[in-house]
Amino acid sequence: MSNTEAMVTITRHGQEGHVAELVLDRPSAMNAVSTAMAEALAEATAGLAADRSVRCVVVTSSHPKAFCVGADLKERNSFTDADLIRQRPRARAAYTGVLDLPVPSIAAVAGFALGGGCEIALSCDIVVAGEEATMGLPEVSVGVIPGGGGTQLLTRRIGWSKAALLIFSTKRLSGAQAVEYGLADLLAPAGTARDQALELAAQIAKNSPVGMRNAKKAMRLGSDVDLRAGLEIEDACWRATAFSGDRAEGVAAFNEKRPPRWPGE
Repeated sequence: MSNTEAMVTITRHGQEGHVAELVLDRPSAMNAVSTAMAEALAEATAGLAADRSVRCVVVTSSHPKAFCVGADLKERNSFTDADLIRQRPRARAAYTGVLDLPVPSIAAVAGFALGGGCEIALSCDIVVAGEEATMGLPEVSVGVIPGGGGTQLLTRRIGWSKAALLIFSTKRLSGAQAVEYGLADLLAPAGTARDQALELAAQIAKNSPVGMRNAKKAMRLGSDVDLRAGLEIEDACWRATAFSGDRAEGVAAFNEKRPPRWPGE
């Protein structure tokens, strides 16, 4: 590892910095997730989650040919069972940190997104895949299983049969195939995934911060319950939004035919 590598960096975009670009930045290892990188990712996502000025997060990579190639197997090759047990909470915190971001999140996938890299993308709400992307979960080929949420997130995203095919066969998908399977949502011409993701994030960031946070909360909490319970979750999130300053400002701005100035509360 180079001493100059930051592991994870954050860049703010837009006049008011409402879009946060979280850059996977360990290029010497194609962003393989080491213990140190997992800790950096967990710390970065915790900071973003606590920052009320953030309205959308875009996860990108500093490596031109890799989003993230998964766990650092070179590091793990020297691990004892005790080492692996000690690392596990740190690894889980990294992936759940992305998953638990309270604002909309977008993965901009260019190049390899394998194993944990694919799971980081799956932890985002929207996946923009470049034509040059290669996505897959190859864990069973090295004697483990997806452990960053892959067995759960992929199944929920694309259904049991397609998820079983990808996980059991370790099949790798191109960007176009990933969109066809439902693993990714938008296909970008080669070299443009980051630009498209940031453009989409800027569009999303124009909307009510309170509305977006509560819409995401309702969607996440309601996704695995029955419809009646889901509607109760939605109602609670609606109430948390309807009596906010954002709702008052949104209605006023609409009637005054001007852009809203969201108080964010």
